Amino acid sequence: MLHLGIDVGGTNIAAGVVTEDHQIIGRGKIKTNRDQTAEATVLDMAKAARLAAADAGVDWAQIADVGVAVPGSVDPEQGIVSYANNLPFRNTPVAALLQAELGKPCYLENDANAAAYGELLAGAGKGAKNFVMITLGTGVGGGVIIDGRIYSGFNHAGAELGHMIIVKDGEPCSCGVRGCLEAYASASALIRQTKAAMDADPASAMWALSEGGARVSGRTAFDAMRAGDAAGKRVVDAYIDYIACGLISLVNIFQPEFIAIGGGICNEGETLMAPLRQAVAAGDYNKDLPKHTRICRADLGNDAGIIGGAGLYRLV
Repeated sequence: MLHLGIDVGGTNIAAGVVTEDHQIIGRGKIKTNRDQTAEATVLDMAKAARLAAADAGVDWAQIADVGVAVPGSVDPEQGIVSYANNLPFRNTPVAALLQAELGKPCYLENDANAAAYGELLAGAGKGAKNFVMITLGTGVGGGVIIDGRIYSGFNHAGAELGHMIIVKDGEPCSCGVRGCLEAYASASALIRQTKAAMDADPASAMWALSEGGARVSGRTAFDAMRAGDAAGKRVVDAYIDYIACGLISLVNIFQPEFIAIGGGICNEGETLMAPLRQAVAAGDYNKDLPKHTRICRADLGNDAGIIGGAGLYRLV
């Protein structure tokens, strides 16, 4: 049978027809309209699903079920999205509404959890039972897999990895608390750290690389470091230390087989990953054990939520 995954984002609703061996054979996409009703958004999800089936050239009868990855607070058991910051869902029975529209069993999960599950099924964590994914984007997201199942706590609100405190009374976070990992390890935080270092060092190569400060990005400090700029290197070293602080805690709490890191910052490749692995290994409480958590890049990119969503039927 075939399965259908839908990844609902703030920009696009992306759907994919997925085979039993986790290959996407058809895709559909619709722009997300944040200003419409919850019911209209569910109808757009259904449209994206049908577009994916048409793209795959399969009859709708061949689709066994539908799994949806949604940002926000999700209750998978009830199929309800309690709250989504950039979407019109407020205690919305998304699974029931979509099932009524598509005529297929529908399953629901938080998008970060679904992405981690996708990486477990077909990406960096394939073959593992205990796995953690963390994404360094505008914020810091993540998901935890324990014994092959998504862990989200007793109230389905757990695994907010970006909001572990790494600096007491530290930088303010968008969640309203100070010192969160997200406030130090997100791409947004890296840009802020880069700008502060540029202001402190007018001679830094980061000024030229960012066109006089007009185009500061997550790459600026890394590019400056590679060009031999001392200020750029200080930014990168501190940023890697912040990420490592969070990962060391995850390793010591969960001792997972893998931690996969996603997000655009991972495009730095081994410039990021090699010192990060070294720092995490040094902080591993169980460093003398013969087996250790592997730190790797996530494999699936934007397809992780679709593949994870399409696999949610396995958890029922």
